[in-house]
Amino acid sequence: MPAVSKGDGMRGLAVFISDIRNCKSKEAEIKRINKELANIRSKFKGDKALDGYSKKKYVCKLLFIFLLGHDIDFGHMEAVNLLSSNKYTEKQIGYLFISVLVNSNSDLIRLINNGIKNDLASRNPTFMNLALHCIANVGSREMAEAFASQIPSILVAGDTMDSVKQSAALCLLRLNRMCPDLVPMGEWTARVVHLLNDQHLGVVTAATSLITNLAQKSPDDFKTAVALSVARLSRIVTSASIDLQDYTYYFVAAPWLSVKLLRLLQCYPPPEDAALRSRLTECLETILNKAQEPPKSKKVQHSNAKNAILFEAISLIILHDSEPTLLVRACNQLGQFLQHRETNLRYLALESMCTLASSEFSHEAVKTHIDTVISALKTERDVSVRQRAVDLLYAMCDRSNAKQIVAEMLNYLETADYSIREEIVLKVAILAEKYAVDYTWYVDTMLNLIRMAGDYISEEVWYRVIQMVINRDEVQGYAAKTVFEALQAPACHENLVKVGGYILGEFGNLIAGDSRSSPLVQFNLLHSKFHLCSVPTRALLLSAYIKFINLFPEIKTTIQDVLRSNSQLRNADVELQQRAVEYLRLSCIASTDILATVLEEMPPFPERESSILAKLKKKKGPRHLPDIDDARRNVNGSTENSENAEASKKGSTHPFTDLMNVNSPPPATNSLLVDVFSDISTPAAVEVCEENFSRFVCKNNGVIYENQLLQIGLKSEYRQNLGRIYVFYGNKTSTQFVSFSSSVTSQEPLTAHLNVHSKTVDPVIEGGAQVQQIINIECVSDFTDAPVLDITFRYGGALQNIGVKLPVMLNKFFQPTEMTSQDFFQRWKQLGAPEQEVQKIFKAQHPMDTEVTKAKIIGFGVALLENVDPNPTNFVGAGVIHTKSTQVGCLLRLEPNTQAEMYRLTLRTSRESVSQRLCDLLSEQF
Repeated sequence: MPAVSKGDGMRGLAVFISDIRNCKSKEAEIKRINKELANIRSKFKGDKALDGYSKKKYVCKLLFIFLLGHDIDFGHMEAVNLLSSNKYTEKQIGYLFISVLVNSNSDLIRLINNGIKNDLASRNPTFMNLALHCIANVGSREMAEAFASQIPSILVAGDTMDSVKQSAALCLLRLNRMCPDLVPMGEWTARVVHLLNDQHLGVVTAATSLITNLAQKSPDDFKTAVALSVARLSRIVTSASIDLQDYTYYFVAAPWLSVKLLRLLQCYPPPEDAALRSRLTECLETILNKAQEPPKSKKVQHSNAKNAILFEAISLIILHDSEPTLLVRACNQLGQFLQHRETNLRYLALESMCTLASSEFSHEAVKTHIDTVISALKTERDVSVRQRAVDLLYAMCDRSNAKQIVAEMLNYLETADYSIREEIVLKVAILAEKYAVDYTWYVDTMLNLIRMAGDYISEEVWYRVIQMVINRDEVQGYAAKTVFEALQAPACHENLVKVGGYILGEFGNLIAGDSRSSPLVQFNLLHSKFHLCSVPTRALLLSAYIKFINLFPEIKTTIQDVLRSNSQLRNADVELQQRAVEYLRLSCIASTDILATVLEEMPPFPERESSILAKLKKKKGPRHLPDIDDARRNVNGSTENSENAEASKKGSTHPFTDLMNVNSPPPATNSLLVDVFSDISTPAAVEVCEENFSRFVCKNNGVIYENQLLQIGLKSEYRQNLGRIYVFYGNKTSTQFVSFSSSVTSQEPLTAHLNVHSKTVDPVIEGGAQVQQIINIECVSDFTDAPVLDITFRYGGALQNIGVKLPVMLNKFFQPTEMTSQDFFQRWKQLGAPEQEVQKIFKAQHPMDTEVTKAKIIGFGVALLENVDPNPTNFVGAGVIHTKSTQVGCLLRLEPNTQAEMYRLTLRTSRESVSQRLCDLLSEQF
């Protein structure tokens, strides 16, 4: 090896690397490495006076050998010794070796900590940066214990250089992620927020990442960051690219900082301050406007940076869910991406529109892109994009397009990727049930689904078909006829045989009058499938046979012969043998009356949450709630549950009733356990939060309550005098809530007007998790007050009590009514008595936007009647309030005066108390 000069930059390392590259075989490489390792080991052991340069060179060689994949078991102490050097290059190699090779549990950590401590105290910015980088890279608990309290003081110190502030912020971010319990919260938290105003954008970028992470766990401590973030974001989006020349990336000003600021703002609800909220809205509008501008560069980096900011802005708009105009604009912008040539943009657009479809303000705008989404489903090459298209179709589905979307999903199912077929089956089953107005269509759809994708039909799906048919008398005959025809195919999937056996066993008598489906024909058809089926299906068919004996005594002998055959009585399977013996004996000894009693038609199933919906939630995972499996989305995620359930025996005959389960008592609780484990002292009265109550007058979904520990989201659905509220409790901390309970209470006058039943909720909510509670509501008569949701739980040993006013208002029980102009004014005159009309003139509290006004009137629950009022600027609506005791018709007229910024609201109903209450509720919204 040639002589090494100390001034030529570790020539020995360059020669060693060259030798390794020139090796012709793996054996030659290992031989050269072993020779070098032996040389380095002898140098470290023999030469006690090894200078810093040599140590650096040999440590570098060890590092290179390690990166080649070989184990290094010495040299660590020499690397630690390099930390005490005053030369940057030597110190740098020491820190690099430690960051790569030293384990966080190493015995050398204390020595390393001493070296780091000295560098942090040196106030030399270069050495401080090296030390901070090492802490962040190793990230051990010992290092966090040693420096977590020192780094914040470096970060907020006035004399700290910008580069060190950047490193300190990122180092603290790493420690907070690794050991959040060791990072102390103190006065520095208030000062670190002001780094968002720093002149150095690198410091602002690093600080934003840190504050975002901290705000997710302690939002109240960093509330002041909202105003500073909006101000900084406003300066960035309104600046020209030349103003931020050092931080402009392909003509996009500070894209990384913009994205981080938008993510920070997503940790908080919309600002309450009107000026700040207006400024944020301007920023978001500017970002949307810039997306429409012609590109300043054809480079992909330019479009990537521009789109990154756009998608983050859209995420913020969706999360706040408070600006209808922005939501519709965001939807239109995403619609342009649906046909973009870039696959990633199409994927992101579909994913974002899935969430937008769950917002009441933008759902209709999303539906306008249905043809484009269906086209993507048919032509898209990437399976992940096709899956997002399925998700979006599912999310945008409602009564107006359900049949079209279900048909498209069934068409796609035949060619769908195998990995997503089961999910499509679940979604088709849910949509068919949820939006089935004509249950013959539901039966046809489900049998077609079973025929096409039998292998992907889980038990929950065909169970639900049986349940729906049994609970609906009007469809039983059609179901029996349709399934009989389906079973005549030469090859039937086993799941179809199960459904056919069950339905014909229960309702075969409804089609037995036709000679083509006589009892014997039905039996022979089912029995022709028997030998091809598995044991569970054969067991079900045997049960169908004994049912036939009760329904059709004329074929009793034929069925007994089958049950008496050796293949049944001596079947190797115990279950089949037992059934055959017992059914045969029952048919022989039981009288006709006893048979009719034992084998009577199955009673209606008690309705609960759809088991298919529960399975889809489980398949998606607990974190994936924003799919529309639950209802129109809120900030937590959402869904619309099925409205199609059997009417209860005691209440209304409407199919919505039984699903709501309003007549069933609330689940019993073990009062003994509650008494034993409850607090000895009675909790003090809790102040009821009404802050967001009025926001829900014209919307059904959103966040009703939020503090630093808990977020409560609601999604609601109403039909006639019945309602169901899904309450989502989100644990925002990393610590579990225990002894969690929630109940709904009503004051004495309200209990006579409103029946409220709440289901129990899980007593434990894990950190970062979310649980759901269902509340069923029945409106008995018109009311004014609202029930209160009382929540109690323990967090960190402390008992927490929260009271939230539930947004259950009289207008929620509206059913919109379409009327012609003549009918409207005729009815208007009929309701002309003074006690039937309430009128209010009031000042506009919000901008007088026509589209927003229309959305609010529709959200209020009435039908918005177009071209009825002679004055085209006026708004008129009609609807019927449904209660259990009566129905109250309602007509409303809203007359805006844009010049005076005033409204006149007139309501006429057949009941004075209803007119007054509706007027009070609606006038607060404009």
